[in-house]
Amino acid sequence: MASIKPSVPKGTRDFSPTEMVRRNFIFDTIKSVFRKYGYQQIETPTMENSSTLMGKYGDEGDKLIFKILNSGDFWSDAESRKQKDESFEYSSKRLLPIISEKALRYDLTVPFARYVVQHQNEITFPFKRFQVQPVWRADRPQKGRYREFYQCDADVVGSDSLLNEAEFIMIYDEALSKLGLKDFTIKINNRKILSGIAEIIDKADNIIDLTVAIDKLDKIGLDGVIKELMDRGFTADDIEKIKPVILLEGSNAEKLESLRLALINSDTGLKGCEEIETVLNYIANCKLQTAKVELDITLARGLNYYTGAIFEVKTNEVAMGSIGGGGRYDDLTGMFGLKGLTGVGISFGADRIYDVMEELKLFPVASSQSTRLLICCFDKEGEKFALPMLQELRRQDINAELYPAGVKLKKQLDYANSKNIPYTIIIGSDEIESGLLTIKNMGTGVQEKRTAEQIISTLVNKAD
Repeated sequence: MASIKPSVPKGTRDFSPTEMVRRNFIFDTIKSVFRKYGYQQIETPTMENSSTLMGKYGDEGDKLIFKILNSGDFWSDAESRKQKDESFEYSSKRLLPIISEKALRYDLTVPFARYVVQHQNEITFPFKRFQVQPVWRADRPQKGRYREFYQCDADVVGSDSLLNEAEFIMIYDEALSKLGLKDFTIKINNRKILSGIAEIIDKADNIIDLTVAIDKLDKIGLDGVIKELMDRGFTADDIEKIKPVILLEGSNAEKLESLRLALINSDTGLKGCEEIETVLNYIANCKLQTAKVELDITLARGLNYYTGAIFEVKTNEVAMGSIGGGGRYDDLTGMFGLKGLTGVGISFGADRIYDVMEELKLFPVASSQSTRLLICCFDKEGEKFALPMLQELRRQDINAELYPAGVKLKKQLDYANSKNIPYTIIIGSDEIESGLLTIKNMGTGVQEKRTAEQIISTLVNKAD
């Protein structure tokens, strides 16, 4: 059999032990903040029925959903359909529902909406949940963009209070500050404002075209947005009315004042301004640790299900896309038969946050140390002597290993260095006889003689 060159699909990655410790540091930090604000964890399946996912993310999003082929002889179903109906075409649009009924989840929000509807009789509302799981998108891989990546989501459904939006800003601020980021901006907008802009140019039916185009302002610039709007049927007069709103400058209060004047004839747009102001007033009563909050009218979040406030988080320390985003979705569960249940949620882009932290060297030293102490022995007698101590170390929640005897001491110490283990204990016949063990600080090279009890006590009380 010919040998196969080992590889992983483009846009996916393996993670080393050190990387996993660092990733878990991110996950655990974010989870701790979610729990502090009253959110509970759930999980949903890797795959969902295609009908659950399709049509929820817009045309561009639907193209990025990974479809799963039906098991068995799926092609025979297509052939059977052709035999029964000669007009049946072998086109992707006609074949897809026959050969693929399931898909990998695109995000965690739509599966969560499905979960709420299925379990509505078991849930106490408002329901606050968080979820940390991988998602898949058939995107073009590039820096900060992967085909398989983790999302850390928090959502609350069953409450229309704008206090929820304000708390999500506080969650972003606290979690990212705990991770060590020192300069990041939480951008906020409201889809009602965008709808209002569409209304004043008599293009209410083209709201999706408008939002998809202006959401690309950072990527393609104003000229690119104008060209895309023209291609989508907007006139030069429409664009002249839109431009001053898109290019708003000043403080959040000044932007709101200008918006209210521009949207004076749109009740929907004015409602969006009122909601933004309410959220900002909540935040004004809370002292944020690090985040800057900015009203950004060009923020559109190109997902169809957002209906109110929308968020996006960007670091100002590293060239990177958004590291978080979300918004309110008043009618998402209605797609699954449960009407009138409003919701709002956010997501942390864990993989991008990892890349940012790695570039800024923000991971604490301890996050690369899975083992704190390695016991090195010269022979089997040393192993036997070490086992009770090893058990006690672990009982005290100290991560410890015993290197199997029969290997030269240098190799054992090299093993400790390769794993960034900060301390080693060397046990030979002298240590067994005296009861005094040699503990070595691998960072400084300092060695001391101590009893097992002293060593354990020191490690229990000593922070890394």
